[in-house]
This record gives sequence, structure tokens and C-alpha cells, in this order.
Amino acid sequence: MRLTLSGKDPSEVARQLYYLALLSRAAARLIEAHRAGLAELERLRDESQNRARELGAIEAQQRADRDRVLAERRERRRVLERIAGELRSGRREMKRMLADEQRLARLVQEIGRVLASRPGAGYRRSEPLPEAGTDGRPFASLRGSLGLPVRGELAGRFRAQRGNAPGSKGLFIRAPEGEPVRAVAAGRVVYAEWMRGFGNLLIVDHGDAYLSVYGNNEALLKQTGDAVKAGERVATVGASGGRNESGVYFELRHLGQPFDPMSWVRPK
Repeated sequence: MRLTLSGKDPSEVARQLYYLALLSRAAARLIEAHRAGLAELERLRDESQNRARELGAIEAQQRADRDRVLAERRERRRVLERIAGELRSGRREMKRMLADEQRLARLVQEIGRVLASRPGAGYRRSEPLPEAGTDGRPFASLRGSLGLPVRGELAGRFRAQRGNAPGSKGLFIRAPEGEPVRAVAAGRVVYAEWMRGFGNLLIVDHGDAYLSVYGNNEALLKQTGDAVKAGERVATVGASGGRNESGVYFELRHLGQPFDPMSWVRPK
């Protein structure tokens, strides 16, 4: 009605309205496109921030992994260096033990020569040895009936040497210092002195080339030439042989060769 009253041509008015509608729709599309662009920019910004956080987390993890690998490498080097040091120390200890064993072996051989040649060695070899047991049996017949020289924990066993692997010529019996060490059978003391690697060492001759050896003692209660009975106190437990714990090192030998004492000990 207003367009009609204005006096304008209705067709012109319709055309203008059509153009206005086109412009309005175009403006709406532009606004919508702008809004979509803003939303896309917001999405891209969020995605960029998320990606940056992910990359930061990946870089942090990579740094942590690199630090862990470097720490593991340093730890491996320390372990290898420690193992190498222990091997060097072990080789030195093995050489020392072998040297100690060789000294004892030479001593036993010398004792054997002295006994065989009967030069005296502090007592007349023609003197009879005390009875090996209450029934007077010789030492060789006591297999399976001997007792250990001290009450304690068996911490080291006899092991024969195989190839380059070190062995053990006797037993180590862990026991408190001052405990009595007793002769496993009757005999006569043929050595009672300090020896490197064995501390205060006592050796008893049981006749027929059998010897018992007691090392690492705190004190020796017998002297060379003394006769001892089975079970008699001959020393006290100590740590004089350079060990970190107190106890008695015990060997049995025949003709100078060590053998496993446990095969001669009576069953519990």
C-alpha cells in the first residue's frame, strides 16, 4: 500500500526489493562465512596448541629417555669398572691364597721329611704317640668316627682344584672368638707358630703320615713336641689368618696330601 501510494512504479519497487533480498542473502552468507572462518581459526589455534603441547611432551619424554640412557650407560660403566676391579682383586686374592697354600704345603713336606728322618724335631720320634682313641686304634681306622675341632657353622667346605678354578684344601668352621679348639684325635704337636695366611697355626702328627691342621686361631695352647689326647683343647678360636670373621680353618692330610675331612667325620 505504501509503495503504491508513493507513486513509484510497482515493477521498479519489486526489482529493488529483489536486489535488496539478494544483498541481504549475500551479506548473510558473508557473515556466515566469516563466522565459519573464525571458528576454523579457533579450531586451528586449539589444534596448534594441542600439537605444541604434544610436541613438548614428546620432547620432554625424549629428554627423559636420553637422560635415562645416559644414566644407564654411566651405571654400566661403573658396574663394569667395579667388576674389573673385583676381578683384579680376585686374581690378587687367588695368587695370595695359592702362595699361602704353597707355603703350607712346603711346611707339611718339611715336617714329613723331619718325621721320616727322625732328627728329633723337639722330641724323640721313637717315643710312641698317644693312643688315637679310647680303644687304641690307629688314626686310619678312625674314618667315620672323628668329631670336628670346634662347635660352629660349616662356612667353607673342601673342594678339589679343577683346572684353573681354585679349590679349598680344608674346612672353615665359623665360631665365636675364644671358643675351645680341640684335637680331633690323639697325637703330638709338630708345629705351633704364626704363618702368613693361616694366622696362629697348629699341626698335630697322628702317626702313619696323618696330620691334622688348625689355623686362624686366637691363641695356641700347646707347643711343638707336646702330646695331645683326642678332644683335648689345643687352641682358641680367633681371626688371626686375615679373615673377616672368626672361626677355625681345619685340614686333614696324609702323606702331605689334603683330603676331605667330612668323609672322616661321624654322622650327626
